[in-house]
Order: sequence, then C-alpha cells, then structure tokens
Amino acid sequence: MRRFHSYGPVDCEEHFCVPRKHLVERCVELLVGNPEKGGHFFTVHAPRQAGKTWLMMEAERKIERKFPDRFITARMSCQGIVMDDDMPVDVFLKKVPTLILDGFDMDIDAPETWEDWTLFFRKGKGLFEKPVILFIDEFDSLPPHVIDRVVGLFREIYLNRRNYLLHGLALVGVSAVVGAQSDRGSPFNIQRSLRVPNFSREEVDDLFDQYGRESGQKVEPGVVGSVFESTRGQPGLVGWFGELLTEKNNPGKGRAIDAEVWEDTFRLALAKEWNNTVMNLLAKAKAEHLNRIAELFARSDIPFSVDSQWCRYAYLHGLGFNFGRFSSNGLDHRLDSGSPLRYARNDVHLKLSGGKNLIRSFPMFSRLFPTLREPFSTHRQSLHIFFPP
Repeated sequence: MRRFHSYGPVDCEEHFCVPRKHLVERCVELLVGNPEKGGHFFTVHAPRQAGKTWLMMEAERKIERKFPDRFITARMSCQGIVMDDDMPVDVFLKKVPTLILDGFDMDIDAPETWEDWTLFFRKGKGLFEKPVILFIDEFDSLPPHVIDRVVGLFREIYLNRRNYLLHGLALVGVSAVVGAQSDRGSPFNIQRSLRVPNFSREEVDDLFDQYGRESGQKVEPGVVGSVFESTRGQPGLVGWFGELLTEKNNPGKGRAIDAEVWEDTFRLALAKEWNNTVMNLLAKAKAEHLNRIAELFARSDIPFSVDSQWCRYAYLHGLGFNFGRFSSNGLDHRLDSGSPLRYARNDVHLKLSGGKNLIRSFPMFSRLFPTLREPFSTHRQSLHIFFPP
C-alpha cells in the first residue's frame, strides 16, 4: 500500500499523490512554446517543500513522451555548489563541468571564459545537435553576483536564439525575480514566472480518499477539513499530517480517524513534533526583516506591496499572507493567528523583545479573543500554520 510523504518529490507508485495536470501542462507549454521557433525562459518558484522539483520531473517526463526525438531534456541542480558572496564570479566556471555531467552525462573541461559557457549551446559549435530544454533547480542558492552574470548570458542567448540550441529554460527556486539583487536590476527582463500553488481543498480530499480506498480505514471529512485549514494546503505539511494521522498516531484499522485523533495529533504537532518545513519557516522568519515579520503577529491591517522588500521576502518564503481587500494604502494582508505555529510566535517576538513578551499570549485551549464565545475546537484554524493560497 502507498503512504503519505512529506519530504522531497513524491513518487506516485509509492506515495499518495495528485496529478496537478493543469500545472504540469502549463509548465510544458512554456518550455516548448512553438516547437519550430522556441520556448520561453522563465522561473518556477514557491516556498520550500511545495512541489517544485516534482513539477520539474513531471514536465520533463511529459516532454520526453510527447516529443521523443525532438529535444534533449536535462535537469541540473545548484544545491551542491558552495560559493560565498565575496568569491570572484569566475569561480563559478570551475563548477560548470559538474553541472554538465549531472545534467547531460557529458565530461567536459571547465570553460575558461563566460563566452565559452554560451558556446556550449551554439549551433554547429557547441555540445548539442538538437534543441535543449533545460531545468536548473535551486538556482537562487547561488550568490547574487553569480546569478546576475549567468542570467545575463541566458538573456543574450534568448535575444539571439536563432544562433543557439537552448530552446527552453526553467530556473527553479524560491525567488520569482532572479537577479533582483543586482544594482542594475533584473537582467532577466524577458522572463515569465510560474508559481507552484498550495493544494486546493479538493486535492487534499483526493489524497485522503486514496488512503481510505487503499487502507479500508475511514478518515472523517471533518479531519480532512482540519488538515486543510491548519496547513492551507501547503504540500509538505499536508503530507506530514497525513503521516502523523495514518502512521504514528493511527488508532488502529478497526477505528476511524476522527476528530479526537485529529485533536491529539494537532496538539503533538504544536508541542513536540519536529518538521523540517516548519523549522525552515521559523528560521526564515527570524533571519531577515524580523521587526516587520513580528508586526504580522499583532496586526491585520498592514498593506502589502510587491515593491516592498520585506513583503516579497515573507511572501516568497511562505510566511503567512492571507490577502484580503484593497484599501487606500494598498492590499491588506494578515496572519490569522499571530503565528504559523504556537512556538513560532514565541520564538519571533521573544527574540525581538530580548525576552519580553510584547504580544498578548493566549493559552492553547482558551478562547483566542474576548469577542469569541465558541470553544477552541470551533476556532482551531486560528492557530493554524498559515500559508498563501
């Protein structure tokens, strides 16, 4: 029987999964574009554990099935490239042979110049005889000055593409606008952007329906609804709660996974369980723009602007925007509970205050606000891990 999976790309033969056919098809359309003339160069972005690598793998498989002899497809990752921000940009050239070996299974010498890098894709003079569709994962893990240089070269290839065999390019990572750190602005001004969204409620229902059919154990609809509300469909966390409910905290095949099992599981998740996605979010919340992030824990009327660096940072890292209405100051956003997790609020505002409690804290099972009269179970979404839809 398959199982839930919470870390790394899912394998639909081993794990419960949703096909996300529209998203995969959109990615393929952008990469292939006009098969005779060329595809697009664009970014694929989402917070950690949202399904970016899975999407890349699915799109590659679909292109290979649909165009079996037309393109060379390759995936490479910058995750293993270790470069400090103060290293000379040319150090990256020494890393290129590893990227080419991983992506194309070709053993080459390191290019001596940046122009040599573009020659790899040159018609009649490069490494390839057919058009290339290339995925570069973890691209934004590179230092900003390296991103700026590499993207600038890709732009040159794009603008003179009749001379090159790089047909389509997807730069995969957290950031939507590569090169934005450059003083000259983003050189990738021909870019399109594809965001990997969280699961919809229907997709979360589908995952638990698959479990029910294969296991024979009922998961009550209210539990599935609570999983969605508590994670806002963030794929890694939906998988995590699926693991907790169906494996670690499973009451046994003779009993349904009901509201009582969910409440116990949710309490453990808040207080005791470790999860890499959650810990990454906490690290991001405390790493940059801490003062601004802390404001989200106490206010619900802070205007969102894509021009604001801290807003972009929080949104791209999945730190909890729930977009609301337009006001005179822009688009209102809020973080419903004051925290992605109960201890997230404690970590962030205690660090900001030097150990003093700046934000009114509520016991976990008390009414969250004086105006609320319903019990905690009615408002448990107010303590949920909140992610952008």
